[in-house]
Amino acid sequence: MTIKHQQIGHRQYVLFDHQIMPRPEKAFFSVRHWQQQNKVIGSAQGRGTTVFIKPLNDIWVLRHFRRGGMIGKLLADQYFFTGLSRTRAFAELRLLKSMRAMGLPVPTPIAAYISKCGIFYRADLVTRLIPNSEDLHSVLCQRPLSAQEWEHIGATIARFHVAQIYHHDLNVRNIMLDDKHQAWLIDFDRCGKRSGSQWKQDNLARLQRSLVKERGKHTHFYWNEDNWQSLLRGYNQT
Repeated sequence: MTIKHQQIGHRQYVLFDHQIMPRPEKAFFSVRHWQQQNKVIGSAQGRGTTVFIKPLNDIWVLRHFRRGGMIGKLLADQYFFTGLSRTRAFAELRLLKSMRAMGLPVPTPIAAYISKCGIFYRADLVTRLIPNSEDLHSVLCQRPLSAQEWEHIGATIARFHVAQIYHHDLNVRNIMLDDKHQAWLIDFDRCGKRSGSQWKQDNLARLQRSLVKERGKHTHFYWNEDNWQSLLRGYNQT
């Protein structure tokens, strides 16, 4: 995949895969644009605004970057601009491209969009939808996973850690399972390569807290400590 960088308007920039999006336009990053063409086929809840669009035969995920926490109440979707290469959307797209080249199971990046206004910018990211997949949270609300499936999830996380890829928010909603029982990781905002190993255990602890939290919120949530041991067994075998 060849990534190109282009300015498409006054203080507006796009980084894109020219084989998928040969003529980038601002409208490609507008939910209203796709709604007017009846191309929006779904949406997802989360900190950002995420919609699923079907421009032709492919399905894309369009995500608008939004802040969380207290600062999110003040700036919502605005970030300080310190250079195009440092914007969160461009950083995530380049990281996805790098991980795809390493053979890691992550979404295919398509394009990122930056709109600069004064010292702030807003950003959007388009990726390809992982076919026939559900996030781990949705799956666990429906059925238990086998020990082998948990081991596979653990082994998948270990592949990222071996490659020194740090996931800032490794939780039950950022792990996907497809219809072939393949695990994927999504949402690499504020992620990247890290040296050392201490953060890897912190990553796993964050995921475990996420599982414990969701089990406490749902009457039917098929996860227990034995499942966690299966995940660790898969993780440690890689």
